[in-house]
Parts: sequence; C-alpha cells; structure tokens
Amino acid sequence: MTGMMDTSHQQFLLATLPPSRGQIRLALGIAAALLVVFFIAAPFATIQLQRVDGFVPAYQSIYAVNDLITAALIFAQFTIVRRWALFALAMGFLYTALIAVAHALVFPGAFAPTGLFGAGVQTTAWLYNFWKVGLPLAVIVYSLLKDDRSATSASQRSPGFIIFSGVAVVIVIVCGLTWSAIAGERFLPSLLSGDAVQYDQATLRLVAVLQVSLCIGALLLLWFRRNCVLDLWLMVLSFTLVLEVTMSSFLAGGRFDVGWYSSRVFALAASIVVLIVLLSETTTLYANLARSVLRQRGAREARHVTMDAMSASIAHEINQPLGAIALNGETALLCLTGTTPDLDEARAALHCVVDASHRASAVISGIRSMYRKDSHGRAWLDVNGLVREALTTTEIELRTHLVSVSMEPHNELPQVFADRGQLQQVFQNLIMNAIEAMHATPERSRVLRMRSDIIQDSNQIVVSIADSGTGIGEKDKNRIYEPFFTTKSTGTGIGLTICRSIIESHGGVLQASANRPSGTIFEVVLPIEAAG
Repeated sequence: MTGMMDTSHQQFLLATLPPSRGQIRLALGIAAALLVVFFIAAPFATIQLQRVDGFVPAYQSIYAVNDLITAALIFAQFTIVRRWALFALAMGFLYTALIAVAHALVFPGAFAPTGLFGAGVQTTAWLYNFWKVGLPLAVIVYSLLKDDRSATSASQRSPGFIIFSGVAVVIVIVCGLTWSAIAGERFLPSLLSGDAVQYDQATLRLVAVLQVSLCIGALLLLWFRRNCVLDLWLMVLSFTLVLEVTMSSFLAGGRFDVGWYSSRVFALAASIVVLIVLLSETTTLYANLARSVLRQRGAREARHVTMDAMSASIAHEINQPLGAIALNGETALLCLTGTTPDLDEARAALHCVVDASHRASAVISGIRSMYRKDSHGRAWLDVNGLVREALTTTEIELRTHLVSVSMEPHNELPQVFADRGQLQQVFQNLIMNAIEAMHATPERSRVLRMRSDIIQDSNQIVVSIADSGTGIGEKDKNRIYEPFFTTKSTGTGIGLTICRSIIESHGGVLQASANRPSGTIFEVVLPIEAAG
C-alpha cells in the first residue's frame, strides 16, 4: 500500500475512459434542453417563415467544418489505439461533412438560382436524406465493433495509409451519391412537390421511418454497450438526430417553415456539442496527463535525491564511529590474546566500542531528522481545499479505475499552519494508494470516502481517507511505515514513511485502521495551532 500506482498500461483516451458523474449530468441536461425546444417548436412546425438564401451555405459551412474537425480528432485517436470502431466513426463524420458541402452547392438559391452542376428539383432532397443516414450507420458500426476483441487491432499497415484510403473512399462515395442525385433524378421517387418547396408526404414518410429507425437503433446499441466518454456523447448525438429527423420529415410541411429551420438548429447543435466536448475533454485529458507525468517525474527525482543524500550522509557521518569501533575492537583483541592479557586496557577499548556504537545510532537518528523541515514556507491553509485539489489532480486515475468519491467536509473546519506542497503530497499519495487497493474490488463497490472533522477535546482536525479495498494484512499492519517495506512488486516502500514524517513534522499523527466491512482508513490528524 505504500507506493504510487503503475499506470503505464492504461489508455487515457476518450474511447476508453469512463465518464464522470458530472459528464453524465451534463449530457442529460443537454438532451433535456433539446427535448424542451423540440416540444416548444413542434406545434408551430408548419408555419412558413421568410426564405433566407444565405442561411444554407452559412449553416452548412459551419456544420462541415465542425464535422471535419471531429473526424480529425477521432482519426487521431485511431492512430493511437488502432480500433476499427474509431475508424468507422471518423469515416461517418467525414462523410457528413463532405456531403453537407455537396448539398449546399446544389441547393437552389445558395450559389445559383436552381443550384450548381445542373441540379434538379429533387436533387437536394435526396442528398439531404443520403446525408442523414450516414452518421447513424457509422454509429451502429462503431457500437458493434468497439467491444469486439477480434476488431480492436487494425492491420499492420501504417495508420496514415489506412486513413488516406478511408478518406479517398468517402470522397468517391460522396461524389457518386451527388452524381446519382443529379443525373438519376428522374428515376428517384419525388420527395418535393412541383414548386420545390412543399414536401411529398407519402414518399417522405417512408424515407423518414428508415432514418428514424437507424437513429433509434444507434441510440439503443450505445445505451446497452456504453462504457466510455465517447459513447455518452454519441448517445446525445443520436438522440438529437432522432429529434431532427422527426421535426424535418414528420412535422415540417416544407422548406423554410419553423420545422425546417428547427431541424437544422438541432443538427448544428448536436455537431457543435460533440465537437466542444471532444476538444474540452481532450484538453483536460492531456492537462491531467501532463500533471501526472510531472508528478511521477518529481517523485522519481525526489527518490533519487533522497537516496543520494541518505547514502552520502550515512557514508560520511557513520564512517568515523565505525572506524573507531573497528580500531578499538582490534585493540581489545590484542589485549586479550597476549601472554599476559591486559584486562584493564581491553575493558577500556570495549567501552570505546560501546561509545562509538552509540554515536553511530545518534548519526542515524540525525539523518532521519534531517528530512523534517522547519516552519519556513508554511502558511495558514484550508485543508478542505487541499483535499479537493488532490482529488482534482488524481481525477484521471479515479475515473480510469471507476472509483466513485464521497466527500464529507466539515464546513467550519479551521485552518492549519502547514506547508501546502507537503500536505498535498500526503493526500495525493494516500488517494493513489487507496485507488490501487481497490483494484481487485468489484467496480460498483469501489468507493473512496474523504471526510474532515474537528476533534474538540484535543483541539485538532482529522482528515480520513477510507477505501473499500482488500485492507492491510494482520502481519503487515505494524510494518507499513517502515522504510523500504512494501507489499507491491513495483513499490519503493518509502511513500508512507515520507507521509508520516511530513505529518509528524507538522506536529500531527498519521494512523491507519480497518474499514468495515472491507478496506482501510488512513487518518491525518493535525493541530489547529501553528506547529512549533
């Protein structure tokens, strides 16, 4: 329980990282807000609004750029984890971005009165429907492949070649669909009436049923197979697509009415939300990874410095008493092995041996106390704030190992006079130890409880860190603070030793006890007054 946990084999990516409770609440809030907007707009869906020719190119340019960036972010994750599921999803976003551009080019009034490339009345309607089936299909393929172990590793070809080939295939598909919608217009069923504004409801509803079925299928697959941040936000996307298709195909009466504009707002909102979340989560993720790397590097350097200083101190300080012990021991032997043993001289030499051994013991005690710092650099601190900072720093590890946190702070906890960096080191180490202790615990039982309180009788505060792990063995509970003692193959055995040394230097106590029914509780007890 004494070392920092090994996270070298964890994949801190949105495709593998579990969502936090805050993210789940945010996703539900966004979905609820979109649903409210849907119900507000639904009764007015057929009301005709003013035609704005610049709306389509502006809207679809934003949409295309958003989906291109989203595709690039997912392709970037594919280059790292090489999962075909991510590749399929990125292809879906790339497809929607490119076909949105094609749809804007042939839309009547956007760039030409009847659209570019000789587009006809039905061209844009069919391109729109081709557009809206792409992303649900990609999400369905992603859902089916993401947990398939046989599909988790891409081929031995380079990621760049695979992505280049995928992009080429998508471009060919989009160009082919655009050409078929233009050249084969007379062979396709009519979706618009002769005025190219009102919908042909009979045909449109059949196509809409297919689209809604795909969107609901994608949503249900994600719901039953969800396990990461990316799944959560793809569910929000699929839900929004259901609202969009329902509004545009079942409720809207034609182009430029309330339903038509509202459906475009839903599509754009879904695209922007997913992109913002991906960018935000990626930035947060790499910030946490950077802090983790810096923390590990600092801990490694601290260990090296500590070992070097300890070795140099022991070699320098203990050399003289050891030399005296050896010299006086040899003298005592000579005095006892002669023809006429000099007992008085031997006794004096042995007394010198005892004195030298006492000096060696004092040297070792002095080396240990050398690492206890004085009050320089200390200040009055809010311990609850330090605990929250430690939880924020270890957020990635908590989420990766599916550990839920229960925070029970004492709202009127007094400040303590302490070194911020040292106390943060203690809390972070204890939290990381607790996370590792719960590695073998079932996911739903992994709970980290942080609690602060005041000990009225002794004028002290106590911060407890309780886990629900395997606990400390009976034979080890009296040894966990010993230097270099560890129960882990990768541990150094100095983590808890340093933690207790820091707490004791602040005039406090670090103590451990069993948690019921399982786990361990570490309590950090600190005096409220300044440590003297």
